[in-house]
Amino acid sequence: MKEKIAAMLLGSLLLSLGVNGFLVPYHLLDGGVIGLGLIIHYFYGWPTGLSIILLSLPLYVLAWIFERRYFYYSLHGLIISSFCIDFLSFMNGKIHMGILPSTIIGGLLVGIGIGLMLRYETSTGGTDLLAQILTKFTSVNVGIIIFIIDGLVITSGIQVVGLEKFFYSLLTIICVGLMTALTVSGNKNEHFPYY
Repeated sequence: MKEKIAAMLLGSLLLSLGVNGFLVPYHLLDGGVIGLGLIIHYFYGWPTGLSIILLSLPLYVLAWIFERRYFYYSLHGLIISSFCIDFLSFMNGKIHMGILPSTIIGGLLVGIGIGLMLRYETSTGGTDLLAQILTKFTSVNVGIIIFIIDGLVITSGIQVVGLEKFFYSLLTIICVGLMTALTVSGNKNEHFPYY
């Protein structure tokens, strides 16, 4: 239990540092609900973490109806990571790098944070919940569903961030996906639903 709490806290801090220190200063996007929260933040100025929680509510209702273990595995991760994202929002503009290194480092930090949480049987929830539910009803691999959702999210943000930052954001989700996969690889817990 202590390891899970530590992984949730460290994962949330890494994720939040990646978002606020590297993605937000350049108006870059991530996939999933984090990406949607960033779009709302850029467009309306709302806190990203609060937006993530509000956007996740319908997904948690679906998880409660269709698969409660997904609900339980990710609720704490959602709350802690969303709080950390808003708490560390002061990091915006504190790290000075170009857009390309920020794209890569931000994606790597977010990926390690998410992967660390997944490795210890928790997550940030969001569209991962939707992907898990869709996988129950289709034969499509959950990783493919998550990648498609992430692609749709950053595509929906083109009007907000522009075409150039769309391509940088695409690189971000590739870095996030690779680091998440590397961080969780080797974990053989077959009972955990996310991988």
